[in-house]
Amino acid sequence: MINLFSMKKQGFSLAEVLITLGAIGIVAVLTIPSLIVHINTTKFRTQYKKTLSILNQAALNSENNYDLNFASMNSHCWDGKDKPSVNGSMCAIINGSISGASFYTDTEVVTLGGRGEYSPQGPGIVTSPKRYYLFADGSLVGFDYDIASCTLMPGEDLADLNPRCYGFIDVNGTTAPNKAVQCSNPTLTKISNEIGNCSVRNNSVDMGDIFPVVFHDSTVEPLTNAARFALYQSILNTKD
Repeated sequence: MINLFSMKKQGFSLAEVLITLGAIGIVAVLTIPSLIVHINTTKFRTQYKKTLSILNQAALNSENNYDLNFASMNSHCWDGKDKPSVNGSMCAIINGSISGASFYTDTEVVTLGGRGEYSPQGPGIVTSPKRYYLFADGSLVGFDYDIASCTLMPGEDLADLNPRCYGFIDVNGTTAPNKAVQCSNPTLTKISNEIGNCSVRNNSVDMGDIFPVVFHDSTVEPLTNAARFALYQSILNTKD
């Protein structure tokens, strides 16, 4: 016969509970920051691919509807009011094909973050764009106001293009970190049509929120091999 009064209640002591909670806390401290970085960098790549697709679709629409592309541009962006039926500028291409895009000059864009400054840094930021468009999803596209007639001849490298044809996509606007993506070995980051030996680690050091791009003919493509590798990563992840 079982003596119910002689049975001891089983459970964890206070010390055991505290030790377990402490171990869980240590694991959380070690893993949560890396998890946040992974989420952010994945978001950066995904947004980059999306914005690049929007720009390419705008170029094709402009070419089909107005016979205007990056090669045939013949005027500059001044106040962001250009229309593709009248003007032959980058602003006209964007205004005619992308809804909800807001135009900013270099002096106006600093008001977006409320900090009074916006200084994108990193490899591939070879010029300081003076015209910007903020898209409805928060991406910021920067380019030179003097951009015109950007044609890449067969066999030419992207480095052969006039730097005024270079720009960038900042996937989260003027929000930090405002730095360009780079190869895991920074010395390998360069203007290139190919990925080469470049690889970009999924961390906050290599994966920035800015992706240098180049506008030419009816195409917008990555300017640096690091930006090209980041796009490649994004496409692979989409397939998975």
